[in-house]
Amino acid sequence: MGRPVLRTELCDLLGIEYPVILAGMGPVAGGLTGPVATAPLVAAVSNAGGLGVIGGAGFSAERLREEIRKVRSLTDKPFGVDLLLPSNYMGGAAGGEMPRDPRELIPAAAREGLKRIVEELGVPWQEMPREPAAEPRRPRTGGMSDEQMEVVIEEKVPVFASGLGSPAPWLDRLKANGTKVLALVGNVKNAKRVAAAGVDIVVAQGTEAGGHTGRVATMALVPQVVDAVAPTPVVAAGGIADGRGIVAALALGAIGVWCGTAFLVSEEANQPALQKQRILAATDEDTRVTRLYSGKTMRNITNPLIEAWEAAGIQALPMGLQGLLIQDLVYSCRQAGREDLLMNAAGQISGMLNRIRPAADILHDMVAQAAQILARDLPARVTAVPES
Repeated sequence: MGRPVLRTELCDLLGIEYPVILAGMGPVAGGLTGPVATAPLVAAVSNAGGLGVIGGAGFSAERLREEIRKVRSLTDKPFGVDLLLPSNYMGGAAGGEMPRDPRELIPAAAREGLKRIVEELGVPWQEMPREPAAEPRRPRTGGMSDEQMEVVIEEKVPVFASGLGSPAPWLDRLKANGTKVLALVGNVKNAKRVAAAGVDIVVAQGTEAGGHTGRVATMALVPQVVDAVAPTPVVAAGGIADGRGIVAALALGAIGVWCGTAFLVSEEANQPALQKQRILAATDEDTRVTRLYSGKTMRNITNPLIEAWEAAGIQALPMGLQGLLIQDLVYSCRQAGREDLLMNAAGQISGMLNRIRPAADILHDMVAQAAQILARDLPARVTAVPES
């Protein structure tokens, strides 16, 4: 048998064979190995007929440029870059003159609270060795991804996805390059905001998703976003790991899917074996949303540190500052061999995953199952009665 045919409007918009987009997954496990979605995984998904997306948030500007060029050396298919554009980065401090050492912005009570929790878990607190503080700088727009965005524009990347926040300030320059722009949202309000700004595709991500996520479930969110932003097309995300999820997304009005957790356990995913195995061992109830690791709500495989942090009721700092706060935590856990306490982003769909295999196999099985459901299974089970 030949390859299954499963085409939607998304395929024509992005120049891909199948309506499946790899989530641009950034660092996990405390950044032990950098982003998950690096060139090997991105190229594997694109070569298999989907759209691979680089998790650019874990790269410096020049490393991102290298990764973009590496992807181009591995595939001639379209691909994308995902960056985070949070509106309250560093608590707003990044819009002005930064102190020489941004850690000066971290309240002592927050640091002491985290230190106490870590030591109660049997991990000796150790401060990470510091590089000499750089000269203070004033970011151009006060965002965390300004320098990387310049690289995306200079490299004329085919697709850009904002994993957090609105890409509105960059839209004119991106579209001048012919770049298709996606924006991830977790509610109808933000969907309307990015659609009005002029993005090409809205990605409606339900709370089931791993990593940064919102509060509304995929089944409820997607049709509301579809109705709210029409005629802007919508891609569904959150809790989609097989062909059944693709079919459900299409039934809700989406034109394709954005998938992360399913590819976290691919051979090409750039993350430690421990993190992959914890996802494979997880059940449907083994994830938890926490602000511990970034300051934003993020779904992770739960662990004793997350449980203790949440129980303590410590207020998370804004994104950027929270990342600085946990640097010593990450260092302490690594030194103590407790990588199990580090960030292990994954969605509720983890309970469906049971083996590590090539990304192309994951994608092709999803597409084949979806095609069979649409072409054979549903028509055999459903009788449509015309109106009299």
